[in-house]
Amino acid sequence: MSSMQEKAQYHLSNLDKELSKYPQLQNFEQQTSVPKVYVVLGLGALYFFLVFFNIAGEFLVNTAGFALPAYWSMEAVFTMGKADDTQWLTYWVVYAFLTVLESIVNAAYWFPFYYTFKFVFIMYMALPQTQGAQVVFRTVMEPIFSRFFTTGASSENLRAQADKVSGKSL
Repeated sequence: MSSMQEKAQYHLSNLDKELSKYPQLQNFEQQTSVPKVYVVLGLGALYFFLVFFNIAGEFLVNTAGFALPAYWSMEAVFTMGKADDTQWLTYWVVYAFLTVLESIVNAAYWFPFYYTFKFVFIMYMALPQTQGAQVVFRTVMEPIFSRFFTTGASSENLRAQADKVSGKSL
């Protein structure tokens, strides 16, 4: 039992250290004397409770699927690395595909607790630690759609291919 308590304390202290980066949470903790870890975990539990019981489930899940990834995508646009750009481009392609598929199937009508499962799945796809969007893309979408995209159509030879099709030569 004590090992479980030690693990919980370890994770709480790591979360507290991570949350200390945000001055708004620091100020809130100082003003209310409520630890910021408990506030964040409580709000997260309330959010999940509302999704689980489908109290504005569609809105909350779509907000979670859009707001944080949009922020992280904007952050990726302003960095020089390519890995985060690939992560978020892949996320948006998979998210758009699933949104269209969801609207065709009317999934919320047919599947109980649909928004709970969708919320967990979107968090899996969006969190950079899990790389879920990459997994979904590589295992589901790539086998289906790869035949429609030719290999070697990179930006370097795109102009040459366009000129070849139009009959122009440089």
